[in-house]
Amino acid sequence: MNLEPLSLILSGWVPMALIMVVLWLVQRGRPNTAIADVGWCGGFALIALWYAVATPGDLERRLLVAAMAGIQAIRLGLYILVDRVLGKAEDARYQTLRRKWGSRAPLCFFLYFQGQAVAIAVFSLPLLVLMSNPRSTFSVWELAGVAVWVIAVVGEAVADRQLAHFRANPNNRGKTCRQGLWRYSRHPNYFFESLHWWAYVLMGIGVPNGWLTLIGPVLMTVALLKISGIPFAEAQALASRGEDYREYQRTTSAFIPWFPKEERS
Repeated sequence: MNLEPLSLILSGWVPMALIMVVLWLVQRGRPNTAIADVGWCGGFALIALWYAVATPGDLERRLLVAAMAGIQAIRLGLYILVDRVLGKAEDARYQTLRRKWGSRAPLCFFLYFQGQAVAIAVFSLPLLVLMSNPRSTFSVWELAGVAVWVIAVVGEAVADRQLAHFRANPNNRGKTCRQGLWRYSRHPNYFFESLHWWAYVLMGIGVPNGWLTLIGPVLMTVALLKISGIPFAEAQALASRGEDYREYQRTTSAFIPWFPKEERS
């Protein structure tokens, strides 16, 4: 199958938009907007599989890139499903938006869900670029990208597991996790999620239209640092943990893991 790039993207976006309509209807009956995040992950894995089938590039490369994108998306989606959706109250950031929007909340959330479908299409561009590469051998840059991908995916999984383990202990209620990777970054999960997208940039070096792979890390890093990631998480942490979290902010890097400063006595 050989579709033009724009047709290929549109053919992936349309089912994503329909899936998001279904998920929006689900959350209307049981409000928990985090299901949109699960949908984003599942949709990204599906569009990666679709590109692997429909893109006219080297088969082994298509399968490799689809596996990389799919494994990361499915792992993250399952984590969000268990941690924030199944049997859980809606995340505080979505509750805040629901109160802020009031009677406009159903429409605003519908647009939010549809925005997720658009985001899937936009963030899938790096995959399309890489899969379209007809070269039959893997370059050093591609191998380096795979190595970065492994570090990023394992790092994010470890960070998520460490935080889940900390929260599972009732004695830690109201406290800030400073264990493992969380000792060196206030948001190691976000750091490794961003790093994951840079793996595709490395793999795109020397590839036609390879510069388009920058869309992933640039947009994701901006979103995590300035929009939907750290700002919401920090505001919620300060509201629930107060001075303990302020001390954590003072001593610990916000994003890039680094050695912490000494705590005040």
